[in-house]
Amino acid sequence: MTRRVIVMLAVLLPLAALAIVAGLALSPATRARADAAPATLPAARPAPAAKRSSPPPTAPEVEPGMTLKRVLDTGGPIRFGDWFWDEKGVPQGPVVITIDLDAQVLSIFRDGYEIGTAAIIYGADEKPTPLGTFPILQKDADHVSTIYTGAPMPYMLRLTWDGVSIHGAPIDPHYATHGCIGVPKPFARLLFGAASLGDKVIITKGKMMVG
Repeated sequence: MTRRVIVMLAVLLPLAALAIVAGLALSPATRARADAAPATLPAARPAPAAKRSSPPPTAPEVEPGMTLKRVLDTGGPIRFGDWFWDEKGVPQGPVVITIDLDAQVLSIFRDGYEIGTAAIIYGADEKPTPLGTFPILQKDADHVSTIYTGAPMPYMLRLTWDGVSIHGAPIDPHYATHGCIGVPKPFARLLFGAASLGDKVIITKGKMMVG
């Protein structure tokens, strides 16, 4: 028994001495962190991204004070004789008609929503369509020209007292008018019903407005 104890002491004492030396080598802070560490560390999570609120992009204007809210989907360029109309769900509001002579397109907007658009014909070089902003001065669904030998101008919206108006007409890229804006007759009927006296008609050539 005495020999067995002596052997055990001979093995254990050197191990105890090594443990004491190793413990002294650790700083108190290191030992504290080691004692407090859990057996399994939780997986690290990325910090949540800060929520940012950015203002919506500024929408273009049909005219000063009227924000563009929708344009009709025409599936591409409008061919001569084609027209589109959709006012379903559009609220009541101010009406503005825009005409771009370069694009040869008329559009009508109500409360910023485009409800109709069509290809147009317009004034020939010797009798050009004037540019600028015009109020609708007169409406006549069955108008006949007193200047051009009784030419029919159905659903006429008069822009000037010297003969410029929007009205129904045969639409062909080879046709021109004496300054008026011609649109397909079915479209002219809808336009006539949607527009009122005093509504603005803005005629431009590209992005430049003159007059």
